[in-house]
This record gives sequence, C-alpha cells and structure tokens, in this order.
Amino acid sequence: MLLIDSHIHLYPPDANRDPAAWAEARGETHWAKLSTRRRANGRLVQGFLEVDGLLRALDDAHIGHAVLLGWYWQKPETCALQNRFYAACVQAHPDRLSACATIHPSAGRTAVLDEVRRAVGEGLIGLGELSPHSQGYAIDDPVFAAVLNLAAELQLPVNLHVTDPDTPPYPGRVLTPLADFETLARAFPATTFILAHWGGLLPIRDPAVRELKNLYYDTAASPLLYGPGVWGQFIGEVGPERVLFGSDFPLNLYPKHELESALVRFVEEARNSGLDLAALEPVLARNARRLFRLPG
Repeated sequence: MLLIDSHIHLYPPDANRDPAAWAEARGETHWAKLSTRRRANGRLVQGFLEVDGLLRALDDAHIGHAVLLGWYWQKPETCALQNRFYAACVQAHPDRLSACATIHPSAGRTAVLDEVRRAVGEGLIGLGELSPHSQGYAIDDPVFAAVLNLAAELQLPVNLHVTDPDTPPYPGRVLTPLADFETLARAFPATTFILAHWGGLLPIRDPAVRELKNLYYDTAASPLLYGPGVWGQFIGEVGPERVLFGSDFPLNLYPKHELESALVRFVEEARNSGLDLAALEPVLARNARRLFRLPG
C-alpha cells in the first residue's frame, strides 16, 4: 500500500537556519512562539528539515507521498513566500510531494484570489493549514468567504487548524470554538474541509455534524493529544472514509524519542491500532488520493 501523509510542514532554508530571527523580521510572532518552544528536556518541539531530510524520513517510514501544508501566517507576504517555496518543492519532486497554499484575507479580495489562482497554476492542490482564529480574522470575513467559494469551484480541499478545547494551555495556544467549523461546513456545502488534529473530536462531541458530507478529519499530532485508542474510537464512530492520515511532521510527536524516529513510530501506531486493512486502507491512502486528486 502506498502511504500518503496529508499533513507535513516545511519552511524555507533561511527560516530553518534561525527561526526566531526569521519570524521577528517578518512579524510572525505566533509562529515564533510555537516553533521555538522547547520541552522540559530541552529539545525543540518543532524540527526543521530541508527537503532532502524530509524525503529520507518519508523513505524510512515507507510513506510514498506527502502533502505539504502551509502555515496560518499573520502576514500575506509570508503566505506568498511559502507558496513560492512549496511550488519549487513540488516542481523538484512531483512524484513524492504535493502542496497546499496559504492565504491571509488582509491582502484584499483581488490579491488573495489572484494568489490562490497563481498557486494552483504552479501546481498546488489545496488550501491550508488555515486558522482564522490564529490569523486574526472572523470566520464570516467576506474575503475568506470568497476564498472558500473559489476553493469549491477549483475543487481545492481546505485544511483548517483545530484546537481541542480540553487540551492544557501551552505557549501559542489559540482557542478555536468547535461550533465555528460546523458553521463553515453548513455555510459552504460545496467546499471540502479537512479539520486537522482529529477535528478536536468534533464529531464525537456532536454526532449531528456527521451528516455533513463535506467534513473530513486528519490525524495530525495525534500522539501529543490523545492515546492510541483514539484510532479505534474515532474511526469506529465516524467511519474510515472521513479520516486522512497526517502526522504534522517534523513536529516531534514523541518527546522522549529523537525526531528522526517520530514518523516511523507514528506509522507503526496507525498499523497497530487494531483496525483491519479495510479500515486502514482509506485512512492511509485512498481518502487523500481521492480528495487531493492524486495519481495512483
């Protein structure tokens, strides 16, 4: 089975070299809080890899393809910078990498829609990871609405960051009211949404949202949020057709272990979840291939 990781982050080389200085120069204070945070053992929460390092990690974990997600940047200029970087990554490694574009409505309707169209023209296949709550705009922002309508027109899945309301506080944590995601899904029924981080368990907390066929969920950062039992519980209640395997790599998913082993361990966690092949296959590959229209 060709595994597909639908939630990977990469940053330009100059951001990797000095994340704090890079963020300060661009006014990306929220990303700086998250990316430079260290665990109690002194290790960085976030890893910083070049493209070659990512490809080696994918090989080690037997992942055939990865979807790169942008970040919920505070500045439109940073969004455009990441989009150009991702376009170059995809053009260099089309057999291994796909990517999504990121936007900020403050650039204005025309500029934002032009940026989306440019990114699609450069080969990007979705939008996200977006977070209105972290980026500082309302979910009913008119420019954001125009973006979501364009995403439906162009068949671009939209990945949204979700924070579980029960997770403990940490530097950079932003609340994302779960009701907002139901509101978006109902307001834009033609747009496909992928709610990151198991969607904060939204469809378990509120089974009524299961009727919304445009809502999907990824498994990003699962080991940091929930125990391994979440696989069987969530997929048993919501169904395997609604879930996409995503890691959030190079976030270190297992703080007591080295970053290099995180992706391998996460694949093993999925395979050892107790789910049979009929449930695992759509989660590990088929759903992402269908939603992102990937070959294979």
